[in-house]
Amino acid sequence: MTNKDLRLPALRRFAIAITALNILGHTVLGFEQATAQLVFSVLTAYTMEILLETLECRVSGRRPRYLGGFRNLVDFLLSPHITGCAVAMLLYANARILPVVFAAATAIASKFLFRAPVNGGTRHFLNPSNFGITATLVLFPWVSIAPPYHFTENLHGWADWILPAIIITSGSFLNGKFTKKIPLILGWLSTFALQAILRGSFTETSMLSALLPMSGVAFILFTFYMVTDPATTPVKPRAQFAFGASVALMYGFLVFNHVVFGLFFALTAVTAGRGVWMWITALARRGAPAEMQVPGVAVEGKPA
Repeated sequence: MTNKDLRLPALRRFAIAITALNILGHTVLGFEQATAQLVFSVLTAYTMEILLETLECRVSGRRPRYLGGFRNLVDFLLSPHITGCAVAMLLYANARILPVVFAAATAIASKFLFRAPVNGGTRHFLNPSNFGITATLVLFPWVSIAPPYHFTENLHGWADWILPAIIITSGSFLNGKFTKKIPLILGWLSTFALQAILRGSFTETSMLSALLPMSGVAFILFTFYMVTDPATTPVKPRAQFAFGASVALMYGFLVFNHVVFGLFFALTAVTAGRGVWMWITALARRGAPAEMQVPGVAVEGKPA
């Protein structure tokens, strides 16, 4: 199967996994957000995706992707469903709903606003969920990230190990078989460990405390389900490794400079930088002699 063929099965499995995690989180694990925040976040993501798709189709004259039957509609809503679940699960806004709604709406809007030219078409380059979260953290200083302990707050004994094991196993299968992002994960994990060792060796930071985030469920989720977003990360193994390493290095730089929520800001910075590079590359090709340019056909949603 091609990368295009694998994207839809990956989205379906990801949607099922994040839905199950949210349901278990609010009923068993100990999620501290209000259930209404999850509901409104998902509904906002659905609404924004359909609205912006409709507007874009009217401008471009193409047929909306959500038409063609109930199955097409469900497949179309997989991506916003994942986004809505992610921002509701990872943000903590006390009992207020509007900041979470804002995060979901911003995440979906970024897919239509921040795009770079690729093979004659355009493609979004910011990780939607991550950008919605970072924008909310910047604009609403009293909003925070959900406490890491709430993923396992109500678990005890062997259950503390079973949940991370399930996430790692399912995440490895998803990224190994469908998204093909194992090189990116290796680059991210190895460089994260390296920057932690360097900070522990050359600064006053304890090496153990610098490595400690890697043991949390939130870090595992970020590793297998956030940083590996197939639509906003490279395809080639070397580029994947470099992307993952860049996020880890940016995280180390931000933490060294006392910037909180480093994981999310680091990923936003690297994806934004990649988008700028995509623009520079496209503009350079436009200026190249005609015989040196390689024509191509844009495939919406296919990873860069």
